[in-house]
Amino acid sequence: MLLVDADSPEPVRSGAHELALFLTPEPGAEARAVEAAIEGLLVALEDLSLATCRFLFQIRSDTSQILEENVPVLKAKVTEMRGIYAKVDRLEAFVRMVGHHAALLEAHVRQAERDHGAFPQALWRWLGSAGFPSFRNAPPGPGPPASELPALYRTEDYVPVDAPEAEHQSR
Repeated sequence: MLLVDADSPEPVRSGAHELALFLTPEPGAEARAVEAAIEGLLVALEDLSLATCRFLFQIRSDTSQILEENVPVLKAKVTEMRGIYAKVDRLEAFVRMVGHHAALLEAHVRQAERDHGAFPQALWRWLGSAGFPSFRNAPPGPGPPASELPALYRTEDYVPVDAPEAEHQSR
């Protein structure tokens, strides 16, 4: 509200307007607070960006190290393991063959026991000389039939003995 003073050509302002201007916060102070908050956020964003860049650089360098150093080592180990797997396969085949021969020998032993009776000839003689009349009168059985041993394998043919290992074992 403007009051007009008759003596002065300018209007005189009332105290309410001045009070309103005094109580109204400065627009510059609010803008400075918003700018400070924005500046703080920009600094935090820049720090985050730098940390992200360092992290990505570390990932790239670790990846390069893995590709340049660890992958060739792993390839060499895989090649070495293939050789070990081949040795294990040969050892398994050898164990199967030995098992087959053991079963074959066991069958020959059973057959020899059937052919020669349950008691060996030395035991029959000992029982006969001990004074048991039933054993003295027992007719002597036919002589043992000749038996041939089956052809066996030589371990050295299947499991080669390396020269350094043989020297170590002989000590």
